[in-house]
Amino acid sequence: MTNELPDRDGSLRTALANAMVAIMKRYYGKGATGAKAWLLDDYVFIAMEGGLTRNEETLIEDGKEEVVRAYRLAFQETIREETMGMVGELTGRTVLAYHSQVVFGPPRAFEIFVLEPRVGPRS
Repeated sequence: MTNELPDRDGSLRTALANAMVAIMKRYYGKGATGAKAWLLDDYVFIAMEGGLTRNEETLIEDGKEEVVRAYRLAFQETIREETMGMVGELTGRTVLAYHSQVVFGPPRAFEIFVLEPRVGPRS
């Protein structure tokens, strides 16, 4: 990766969404079918569609959504340094906090990052 940051328009949002999908694909063996990222002041929000593994889908069909949610949230804690590092590298800002959530009807994953406030006037 180069030291140049993507522009503040669509390419940074696209880079964030694509990088998160790549991380999920690497660790879960399956990436999201769609993803979108938003930046608002000191926050990054990434929403991903789909991406459940076949075994997770089977558990959900059996009424065990909480088992899948607990596993996903625990695993996101395990890879938090990588996800926070990716966001920090792409935005050029320190990531202070990170939270992940998953819902199933329809299947969506949400990644929320809190960035260190910028010094000086906001753009």
